[in-house]
Amino acid sequence: MSEFISKIPALIGGFNPSDAPPCVSKILDTSAQPRWSVMIPTFNCAKFLRQTLQSVLSQDPGPELMQIEVIDDCSTKDDPEAVVREVGKGRVLFHRKETNAGASANFNTCIERSRGKWVHILHGDDWVENGFYQNIDSTVEHLPEVDGVFSRSFIVSESGEIESMSARIPELETHESSWQPFLYTNPIFTPSVAVKRSFYEQHGVFDTRLIHVADWEMWSRIAHRGNLISINKPLANYRFFDGNDTGRLAQSGENLIDYLRLGAIFEHHSQDFDVNRFIQKVALTAYRQKQKFRKIGNESAYVANQKVSQKLGHKNRLIVELPRQLAALIGKGDRG
Repeated sequence: MSEFISKIPALIGGFNPSDAPPCVSKILDTSAQPRWSVMIPTFNCAKFLRQTLQSVLSQDPGPELMQIEVIDDCSTKDDPEAVVREVGKGRVLFHRKETNAGASANFNTCIERSRGKWVHILHGDDWVENGFYQNIDSTVEHLPEVDGVFSRSFIVSESGEIESMSARIPELETHESSWQPFLYTNPIFTPSVAVKRSFYEQHGVFDTRLIHVADWEMWSRIAHRGNLISINKPLANYRFFDGNDTGRLAQSGENLIDYLRLGAIFEHHSQDFDVNRFIQKVALTAYRQKQKFRKIGNESAYVANQKVSQKLGHKNRLIVELPRQLAALIGKGDRG
């Protein structure tokens, strides 16, 4: 048993960090392959989908160069297909899954259905700025060896108001990729990332055992096994609110369990990984979430996060109740 799992068996016991991620089939005939596949996973967020599609269509180079497809994870509260018909006007493809499989599995459906050399997974409630695809094309033209490119992101409210911006990562602005920035925080937001389909074919797709941090694990995998580069411009918009997947999982405390699973994966792949620092990071997140939910009066979310805190503290006496001073060790601006 790894050191990481031995510290928190009640939370992730039985999780095997050495398991390989799922595979994706290769495209055998690449002669007519478009440059881009813009794949838009959606689930009960059709009210935002119009803006998402318009942001892509305004930069559309045509069907020979860009596949645009919405993948619906069996929505139950709205009709994304109607929005695709209205806005896409036949230009945008639509695929509805027969059953809901969850966000990570839907990402993999997006990749499986993609045909382009570059795959951009754009949440159905997010959108991109003008110049997103042009900037990535320009970057790849100068650095053809890269496997993934991402930009900085605006973090916006449910109504689309800008709240903050993702951090700059200077060490990933050169062609020398490093996965050190990913070991204790996720500095990247999914709508800002484009990945070569060939990387997914060679190294696997999203780990469906991870609900909240499958994207974090994937970006770290690209930086670790391939070449990931950053564009120091905000070219994507990530919508964060209590009703989206990120907000919902924080209310249940499931995001904290996912962090711990991810920590076990990092420990398996890196000798430099500090187990205790990562657990402290998770405990700090639990503390912040508890305080947030108590402040807004969400008692059930407070209790759910408190239970995870208590389980962490049972095996790690330094985290029975996290002192505020621990924030200095982790950094006040970390995502997650």
